[in-house]
Amino acid sequence: MTAVVWLNGQLMPVEQATVGVTDHGLTVGDGVFETAKVIRGVPFALSRHLARLHASAAALGLPLPAEGYLREAISAVCATVADVDLARLRLTVTAGPGPAGSARGEGPPTVWASATPTSPRTAPETAIVVPWRRNEHGALTGVKTTSYAENVVALAAARAAGVGEALLANTAGELCEGTGTNVFCVLDGVAATPPLSSGCLGGVTRALVLAWCAGVVERPLSLADLARAEEVFLTSATREVHAVATVDGRRPGGPDAPVPGPVTAAIAAAFTARAAEDPDP
Repeated sequence: MTAVVWLNGQLMPVEQATVGVTDHGLTVGDGVFETAKVIRGVPFALSRHLARLHASAAALGLPLPAEGYLREAISAVCATVADVDLARLRLTVTAGPGPAGSARGEGPPTVWASATPTSPRTAPETAIVVPWRRNEHGALTGVKTTSYAENVVALAAARAAGVGEALLANTAGELCEGTGTNVFCVLDGVAATPPLSSGCLGGVTRALVLAWCAGVVERPLSLADLARAEEVFLTSATREVHAVATVDGRRPGGPDAPVPGPVTAAIAAAFTARAAEDPDP
């Protein structure tokens, strides 16, 4: 399969797709993006992803092209993976060409989309808590922008430690999120995830788990809660509900606890069943 990209209205091989060196998304990270799973050419929860893209752009004061234009880009790239069981959609919009520094230019935005085959994550994840803190009061709190350098640093630290994901607290010392995931802890048999006020990104899968799975709650969680959790799992568009085998080298629930645990397994099954019923909930 030849990888292709939809860039500013044209579908082309990825090798031919170029963005100018003055693009504000490149020079200062002035852009927004979404990632969604694609099943046989059909993106899952697309309306929710586009709604979040609009919210992120509004927080940046970044004008977006018409939604029909964005959906055209998505349809074009998803058609190229119509025979693939699982693919990863990436839609990015930047402020376009601009001057050096933080001020924006007056040119049109840059828009590109891609859909690439991927494989489901089946092995349980491993994680560590890294020392850096999310600022729950920042201008970009809860906004999905292309300014991902903090996540790059945190995930690199996790990989250097031999694990797959980094978990971060916020400035209040409360559990917040992972570098590309929302985190859930099972405590006394109840699955809980930090509220949006913690500074975490409002994940689409996170929201659907809260809507679809009875008994799952939002509440502040401490790092001590994470350490004593009976089960821990992550959610994201491509991971869906993903069990965690170890956090800081410890297995949630004890060394002999099953992974996934019973609560995680039940939530994963419920999510999969509901997602199969409606590709755009």
